[in-house]
Parts: sequence; C-alpha cells; structure tokens
Amino acid sequence: MKFRNKKNKDQGGLNSNMFGFIEGVFLVLTITEFILGNLVNGFIVSINSSYWFKSKKISLSNFIITSLALFRIFLLWIIFIDSLVIVFSYHTHDSGIMMQLIDVFWTFTNNFSIWLISCLSVFYCLKIASFSHPSFLWLKWRASRVVVGMLWGALLLSCVSTMSLMNEFKISSALTGSKDTPNMTEYIRLKRQEYNLMHVLGNLWKIPSLIVSLVAYLLLLLSLGKHTQQMQQYSIDSRDQSAEAHKRAMRIIFSFLLFFLVYFLSFIILSSSRFLPETRIARIIGVVISMSYLVGDSFILIVCNNKLKHTFVTMLPCECGHLKPGSKGPSAS
Repeated sequence: MKFRNKKNKDQGGLNSNMFGFIEGVFLVLTITEFILGNLVNGFIVSINSSYWFKSKKISLSNFIITSLALFRIFLLWIIFIDSLVIVFSYHTHDSGIMMQLIDVFWTFTNNFSIWLISCLSVFYCLKIASFSHPSFLWLKWRASRVVVGMLWGALLLSCVSTMSLMNEFKISSALTGSKDTPNMTEYIRLKRQEYNLMHVLGNLWKIPSLIVSLVAYLLLLLSLGKHTQQMQQYSIDSRDQSAEAHKRAMRIIFSFLLFFLVYFLSFIILSSSRFLPETRIARIIGVVISMSYLVGDSFILIVCNNKLKHTFVTMLPCECGHLKPGSKGPSAS
C-alpha cells in the first residue's frame, strides 16, 4: 500500500513537472507571437497612416488593410491577457467581470476583423474579375459603395454578435449563484450544458464571412479561366496585366481562406475545450494557433501589397534591402 501511494505521488509529480514545462513553452510562444504580431501589424498601420497624412487621402483597400491591422493589434492584446490568465489564474478563467469584459472585446473585435477580410476579398473580386452578367456589372460599377455598405453591415453584425453574449452571461451568473445541493445538481448540470453549447454555437457568426470570401475566390477563379481561354483563342500571351492581377488577387484571397480555416480550427478547439478531458491543454493549443494566424496572415498582407513590401524590403539591414542602381522599385498599390 505504501509502495502504491509512493508510485501515485511520483506520477503526480511527473505530471506536474510536465505541465509546468508545457506552460513554460506556451509562455515563450505567446510572448514571441505577441511581439512579432505587434511589430508586423504596427508596421502596416504606421506605413499606411504616414501615406494617408502626407497625401491627405487613402484608397479603400488600404483603409481596410489598415483597419484590419489595427483591430488585430487589439486582438493580440486580448489573447495575450487571456493567455496570462490561463497560466497564472486558471481557476478564474471562466468566471468574473474581467473574463466577461475579455469576451465582449474579443467577440466584437474578432468578428469585425474577419468581416474586414471578407470586404477586402469582395473589393478585389469586383475590381479585377470580369463577367458580362448585368448584376455583376452593376456591382462592379459601384464597387466602392458596395464594400462601404458591407463595412457598415459588418459593424452592425459584430455588435449583434457581441450583444448575444448577454444570454451566456445570465446563465453564467445563474451558475455562480446556485448552491451545489442535491436538489440543484441536475439544474446546474443542465445549465452548464446549455452554457457550453451556446459557446460552441457562437462560432456560427463566423461562417457567413467565410462563405463571402469563398464566393469571391471562386468568381476570381472562373474569371481567370475565362480570360485565359480568350487569350489562347486569340494567340495572345496569357501573362498579361489582367491575368497577373487575377493571379495576385487569388493568391491573397486563397491565403486568407487557408489561414482563416486554421483560425476557425482554433475557435473550435477553444469553444469545445469544455467537452475535452484536458481542457487547459486544449485552450493552450487554441491560443497558440490564434496568435500564429494574426502574425502569419498580416505578413501575407505585407508580401502581397507592393507599397508595403517595398518599404519593408528597404528597411531590411541586408543587401536585399537595397535596389540595384537604375532598377525600378515595385509600384505602390
């Protein structure tokens, strides 16, 4: 019996040491991603803002990109605070005013930033894709107004999704105020299941924006196929400006979709963590994936934007940051 107790204590110590190691790696990763994310998104905001103040005007696409980078900085701070709570005060992670405030800011900022990506995808699609259908032509001629209308709609939907949290907070307050007595056990269990289910269903707010981006990508793909077929029919080089613009926009939107699918996976992990045996580990994985997305996708924005890419390359402390004499830098977009 003593031997068995000693063995259990050794296993407990081993699990504690292993979890301490995981938390240490998690902190290093989140701090690194937090710093990189602020640098990358801060670079986008500072460069576009400086051009805006100098020229007193800004294109709609650059306005969306700048807003997206700014909202991602807010998201990085929210996720970083959340990760600190997970490591240092995990018992308060699902309760308290502070966590409710984090949920409110996270839901609004996250949903609106995802819709900003969809608006950017639609803008590229309407500006670059070419179809003869009257409905598409009507939208194409009013591309800027359509996207501005989408931005207002995105703001409204983000507010509604944030207000939907009130029901979750009511259930959470009811659970906190309930006494764990035999008569209340079943009631608490049902309320907790309802709360967890609502948390998972909250991910449905992100699906419409994903569908919009997917439709924009498919339209660009169809437009590129049609354009390439016409070029081959008339024996014209398919690597013309229109084809290159199609391919460039498709690369951007495809990157958005790819990164967003990974990001959506992190939501599923985070919201479903309550149903998993290792809840804390699942949340750690979800947070790391979320922060990786906010860094990687913003870096794609820099690489795919000529003005940002050119400024970024010239800032690098190496030979690749200097253009050869007589060479022409990429044009600003």
